[in-house]
Amino acid sequence: MAETLSTDADFDRLPTEQDLSRLQFTTLLYYLHCTNPDNGLVRDKTEPNTPASIAAIGMALATIPVVVERGILIREFAAKITRSRLRYLMACPQGPETDSSGYKGFFYHFLDIETGRRAWQCELSTIDSAFLFVGALTVAAYFDGDKADEVEIRQLAMALYERADWNWARNGGATLTHGWHPESGFIPYRWRGYDEGLLLYILGLGSPTHPLPPESYDAYTERYEWRNIYGRELLYSGPLFTHQLSHMWIDFRGIRDAFMREHDSDYFQNSRHATYVQQEYAIRNPMNFAGYGEHCWGFTACDGPGWGKRKLEGVDREFFDYIARGAPFGPDDGTVAPWVVVASLPFAPEIVVPTIRHFARMNLGMTRLYGFKPSFNQTYPVENSSTGWWVSPYHFGIDQGPVVLMIENYRTGLLWNIMRQSKPVVTGLRRAGFSGGWL
Repeated sequence: MAETLSTDADFDRLPTEQDLSRLQFTTLLYYLHCTNPDNGLVRDKTEPNTPASIAAIGMALATIPVVVERGILIREFAAKITRSRLRYLMACPQGPETDSSGYKGFFYHFLDIETGRRAWQCELSTIDSAFLFVGALTVAAYFDGDKADEVEIRQLAMALYERADWNWARNGGATLTHGWHPESGFIPYRWRGYDEGLLLYILGLGSPTHPLPPESYDAYTERYEWRNIYGRELLYSGPLFTHQLSHMWIDFRGIRDAFMREHDSDYFQNSRHATYVQQEYAIRNPMNFAGYGEHCWGFTACDGPGWGKRKLEGVDREFFDYIARGAPFGPDDGTVAPWVVVASLPFAPEIVVPTIRHFARMNLGMTRLYGFKPSFNQTYPVENSSTGWWVSPYHFGIDQGPVVLMIENYRTGLLWNIMRQSKPVVTGLRRAGFSGGWL
């Protein structure tokens, strides 16, 4: 795709509705360009020869309604693509063998993009499987017609979701484990305390075949941390993505569980506060990283310059590779992620839009294929680069979905409206104790 030349005057007016539409479209192209047409598996990132990511496949499924409603593919052909992908996933081998695609209905984090088999001796991942399941539930709710392809999509999507044995994934405890390895058994870490696991529990509670008991959700929320940060009262989680991923599908405005009723808030309002905390941290910039400020923030799980220490301008700095960065308590190495700012559009457009405008002027690829580069670090100098500092060389499949879906939710509420029709999601919310609002 040819790059569009832009002037400083163009960037001063960004982002208009047309600009957001273009950013959404170029970001969305990742799922068309980086998908194996033989089986529908989506590459984890643009680095050559990388495997498929099961979470990226789920996000690709979730973007299908946007692809149709924005006129990129006609509904009939989008349905055929969706049906083929779901057929393939349902046919992938499940079992305890080390080279299966999954076990007990869950999938391995990474799959060989040609064979669909486990890659890299990776873990069977509950959270990445959840993103696949919610993507399947998205297309099941969207394709609600009587044509054979749409009927089959609903059947396949529900079969994929209903196959997951959520209680097996608890491994005898109240909370869900992070996953499992066929060589060594369950991962010792569990989903406890506020994070993207909120979606995981809602899906587990909503299962008609292997539902989690209500005490699982109680055990998850038991570790919640309510804090006052910069004068804002909120449910704390450091990385910004944890305040967004569940919201890509669920409209939390006005609906509350027991915890939020007790604190007279809701998860949407909480994400708004978290977005402002991130900006305020960048303004205060306690570690004096280059570039941070009112219009340069966004700390989350993302690519980084690499593990190591460097002395820069007389200061000893430590840098990281791919890690979950957070604010205000870190970790922080000067790395900022534009995609996670865009994904906060529904929560706080008044500070997100000016920040997008700032990023647009920084040669970070807003108008190019796949949209903004996923992360950059102005403190980390790189010789002979177009910017003079480090910029991630790759795009990641799990970063593209939040941009596409949250731009759409900001513009039309499309995904939120679709998922209000998803019985498992509604059931899961109610079993978790949510009430009020649209529920």
